[in-house]
Amino acid sequence: MVQVSQEKLDRLEARFQGLEARMAAGPTGEEYVRLSKEYAELEPVVSTIRALKAAEDERAGLEEILSAGGDEELVAMAENEAGALDERIAALDHQIKLLLLPKDAADERNVIVEVRAGTGGDEAALFAGDLFRMYQRYAALKGWRVEIISASEGEHGGYKEVIASISGTGVYAELKFESGVHRVQRVPATEAQGRIHTSAATVAVLPEAEDVDIDIDEKDLRIDVFRSSGPGGQ
Repeated sequence: MVQVSQEKLDRLEARFQGLEARMAAGPTGEEYVRLSKEYAELEPVVSTIRALKAAEDERAGLEEILSAGGDEELVAMAENEAGALDERIAALDHQIKLLLLPKDAADERNVIVEVRAGTGGDEAALFAGDLFRMYQRYAALKGWRVEIISASEGEHGGYKEVIASISGTGVYAELKFESGVHRVQRVPATEAQGRIHTSAATVAVLPEAEDVDIDIDEKDLRIDVFRSSGPGGQ
């Protein structure tokens, strides 16, 4: 992944501060909508940048303690904290890079999710049910709304197939990489002899299509009327 320069991070934070000032000035109409949208897009990025800066400052303070030496107990404590901070700094840096990836035009759309049991019989249906419940719980944590469109339940529970719509903020961006084949190896509840089974389920995540208004001029329409020539023709 490409390294993000400190200069770019500083520019993003400065832009965010500028947006905060302009929002505080009380813009109206279209300007308010535009500023609010940009503010919402930058807020998670800038929050992560600030968290990274705080972690780096804390790490620099620990480095001073380690360089000075002295009390062994204090040094040992600083070494432990430094290790944890190094992991946090790496995680925050990675998160910033992900947040700065180019956005997909469909990222903010709601989605249609289809979970279909694959190979594995009744256990595959149970696995498909587990997958779908996982998506339902994740949606609940994110504050999204899930509505089941159709479902075909398995004989011993789960689903042979279930289709649902999930609506909320940034749903497609979060779920689009779930599409594909999911597999699990486990001892199923339907197995009496304790053997491990491999089951599969396919997941499809599609962004909802946008409503499009189409105007058709009457002069572009052609209406043909046909009448049967035989008995009983209409």
